[in-house]
Formats: sequence, C-alpha cells, structure tokens
Amino acid sequence: MVAKVSSKWYSSRLHTEVLSVRYGHAGTPVLLFPTAGGDAEECERFLMIRVLTPLIEAGRIKVFSCDSVAGRAWISSEHSPAYKARVQNVFNDFLIEELIPAIRSDCRSSDVEVISAGASIGAYNSLVALCRNPQIFRMAICMSGTYDLARWMQGQHTSDLHLVSPLHFVPYLQENSPQLALLRRRLVLLPTGEGRWEAPDESWKVANVLGKRGIPNRVDLWGEGYDHDWITWREMLPKYLDEFA
Repeated sequence: MVAKVSSKWYSSRLHTEVLSVRYGHAGTPVLLFPTAGGDAEECERFLMIRVLTPLIEAGRIKVFSCDSVAGRAWISSEHSPAYKARVQNVFNDFLIEELIPAIRSDCRSSDVEVISAGASIGAYNSLVALCRNPQIFRMAICMSGTYDLARWMQGQHTSDLHLVSPLHFVPYLQENSPQLALLRRRLVLLPTGEGRWEAPDESWKVANVLGKRGIPNRVDLWGEGYDHDWITWREMLPKYLDEFA
C-alpha cells in the first residue's frame, strides 16, 4: 500500500485552511495540481495514485497535491473577475513560500527540483508554476489544459491577470532575464485528447507562445478516442513520468 501523509495548515496568504497530501517515500517530487473544483485527495479518489503506484513503490517519484484554492475561485459565480485573478496571484505566493518549502523539507533537500503536473485547470496551474518559477520546477506536464483565463474576466485585464497568465506575460519577458534563460532549459509537455470536451487549440496556443521565446515544449495529440476525462489522464501521466522522472 502506498505510504500517505496528510498535512493541513492555515495559510495567512490565502486566508483559509489548505490540505496537502504526499504519496510515496522517495524519488523525484511531483506536484500534481487538482482540477478546478478539486481538493488534495482528488487524485486518489479518481485512481490516479493507483496507476502511479508502480513508480511510487519503486521509489522513482513522490506525489504531492494540495487543495485547488485558486481553481475554485475561477469557477465560482460569487466573485468578481479581479478577485479571481488576485486569488490566483496570491496562490503563487502560497506555493513558493509555503508549499514548496514543505515539499523540500519532506525530501530533505533545500534545492530539489520539482515536476509540476495537472489536467484541465490543473494543467494551467502546472504551466504557470513553471513559467513563474523555473528556478524550482524543471518541467511541466500539462494534460488537456485550459490556459486562456480571459473567458472568466468579462473583458477586464488586471495586473494580477497579466502576472498569472503565461499567454500574456511570457511574450514580454526580457530577452536577457534570468527567468527566460532558465525557462529555455526547461520542458513543457502539452498532451491533449481530441475527443469529447477537449480543446487542442488551447495547447497549440501555448506552444506557439513558448516556441516564439525559445522555451522547449511539445504538443502530443492523443486522438479522437481520448476525451477530457480522468480515463485519459490516467493513461497519460504514468507514461510521461516513466519517461522523464
């Protein structure tokens, strides 16, 4: 049985309790972001941990997950677009100042590099985590992603939106910036199905933005037999982690 450790703490940045879960005992840390409405244990309930068990038990990966605080804000009808973008920006601060230090402490390494991964909104969070923080994340596995946040912004373009949208900020990274230099040594995988509810154009849009800045990326089209669903993602993620972890 896969070792599981749960931690919950109050984040003064997010003004809420956040659950974090770790599966496994050794290996490359993988931060798996939930879908929009998900929590830290979503990956377990939808059997993702089961299909990753061979890699986990072999000590090749340790999987970490946390509640989708920002994702829930995006799909909420109770908040303004500006508020949603602000929560996403603060979520990045939580990630860097709270969650990553906890992961590195668990791994007993102050500088271990992390693989980010996720599906749907989790794919977006995986992408923005890497693009904002290439000094921490060495690659992103972005499955069936939703990346254009404008659909939730009602025509608004706030400073927070710019900071949390790779489609917006990556084109403006300074050519000689350390951030861009590091991103050019990272890898973004953009696998997507072409079946029901999928939107491959979203992945191609990201690939175009990254490619223009010399950031390595790859779009993998899985075909019409793969829907926007956990069945697809349970096949994708073990394949890529087996290849790259």
